[in-house]
Amino acid sequence: MSDPEKNRKTIHDVHAWIESDNAAAITDCFATLPTDELILVTSRLDSDDQLRLLEMLPAEISADVLHLLPFSSASELVEDLSVESAADIIDEMPTSRQADLVGEMDPDQAEAILALLDKTDADRVKQLVAYDDDVVGGLMDNRYVSLDAGTTVAGAVEQLRIHADRYSDYEVQYAYVTEGTGTLVGVLRLRDLLLASAQTRLEQIMIKNPRSVGDQMPLDDLREFFLEHHYLGVPVVNESGQMLGVVNRTALEQALGERYSDDWRKTQGLIREELRTMPLLERSRWRLMWLSVNIVLNLLAASVIAMYQETLQQVIALAVFLPIISDMSGCSGNQAVAVSMRELSLGLVEPREVWRVWFKEISVGMINGLVLGTLLALLAWFWQGNPWLGLVVGLALMLNTMVAVSIGGTLPLVMRILRFDPALASGPILTTVTDLCGFFLVLGTATRFLHLLV
Repeated sequence: MSDPEKNRKTIHDVHAWIESDNAAAITDCFATLPTDELILVTSRLDSDDQLRLLEMLPAEISADVLHLLPFSSASELVEDLSVESAADIIDEMPTSRQADLVGEMDPDQAEAILALLDKTDADRVKQLVAYDDDVVGGLMDNRYVSLDAGTTVAGAVEQLRIHADRYSDYEVQYAYVTEGTGTLVGVLRLRDLLLASAQTRLEQIMIKNPRSVGDQMPLDDLREFFLEHHYLGVPVVNESGQMLGVVNRTALEQALGERYSDDWRKTQGLIREELRTMPLLERSRWRLMWLSVNIVLNLLAASVIAMYQETLQQVIALAVFLPIISDMSGCSGNQAVAVSMRELSLGLVEPREVWRVWFKEISVGMINGLVLGTLLALLAWFWQGNPWLGLVVGLALMLNTMVAVSIGGTLPLVMRILRFDPALASGPILTTVTDLCGFFLVLGTATRFLHLLV
C-alpha cells in the first residue's frame, strides 16, 4: 500500500519540476515509480501540468503513462498535445491502443499524426479504425508472424532472425502459415519449428485447417467461441479467408468488462466517464443533465401524495410505509433490469421478445410480491394492531413488485427497439413509474378502506 505522505511529496516535487522545466528529475522519478503511485501522481496534476509532463518525459514513458490512465483522460490529453508530440508518443503504443486514440480524434488531427508514423504502422491503425467497436476486427491485433506454406524450416528461421527487431514487439506464440494472397492455411507452433529438420517444408509440420473467426463477428459471438474453445487467441480472417490479425481472449475480456462497467455507470446517472480531476463545471454539467430530468419525474410521484393529503393526515402510519414500498419495489425492478441488460449484452434474448420476458418476470414477481407483501402486512399489523392496515400496505407492495419487475424486465428491450440506450433510460423511468404506482396503490386503497383504518 502506498504512503499518502510520500505521494503528496511526490506530487509536490513533480509540480515543482514541471515549473522549473527539470525534465531529467521527472524522468528519473517516473522511471522508478510503482504503477499505482504513477497513476495517482499523474491524475492529481491539473490538465496543463499533465500536458507539460507528457511533453517533458521520453516518449516511451509518456506512452506508458497514457496507457495506465482512464481512456477518456488519455484521449483528451492526446488531442491537446502538439501533433509532433502526439505522434512520438503514439508511435510507442501497441497498435490497438493507437487505433483507439486515433479513432477518437478530429479527422484532420488524426491524419496529421498518422502522416508522421511509419507507413506500415499507419496502415495498420487505419485498418483497425475502420471497424466498429463491437466486432472482432476492432479488437484484433493485426501484428502477427506470417510465413509462406512453401517455405522450409531453415528459411522460416532465417526470416524470423532478419525481422527480429520488428517481431520483438509482437505477442508471438504461433506463426501463421499462408499461401497465395494471404489465405490462412495453417498454424505453426514455434516448438515444432525449432525441432524440425532444416529442409522440412512448413506445410508438413503445420496444424492444417485451423479454426478462425471472421472480422465482422460480433463480440458476443466471440465470447461464445472462447467459452467453447479454450484458446488464448484465434486468427481473424475476412470473407475470402485472408488472414488479418489475431484476437486474444484477454482483449475480449477487457472489452466486455468495459462494456459492463459503462452500462452500470449509466444506470447510476453518469452519462459519461467522470473523474474528480476533471474541471468542476464540466462534472457538474454532466451530472445535472441526469438530475434535472429526475427532479421533474419525482415531482410527478410527489403529486400523487398531494392528491391524498387528507388520507395521510388521518392515517399518519401510512407515511412510514410509503418509502418502504417504493424502495422494495425499486430493488425488485432493478434486479429485472440487470438480468435483461445482461441477457441483451450476451445475445441471450432478442429485443422483440418482450412478451416472453414479461411472462418470465411476472412469474417471479408474483411469488416475490406475495412473500414480501405478507411480511410487510404482518409487520404493520403487529406494529399498529390493525389487520386492515397490514392488508393495505401488503397488497400494495405485492402489486407494485409485479409492476416493477414487469417494467424492469421489458423496458431495456423496448428501449433497444427504439434505438435508445437501455442502460441510460431504464433507471429514471423505472424509478418514477414504481414510485407513482406504489404511492397510488397505497393511498388509493387506504382511501377506499379509510373507515376501517381510522
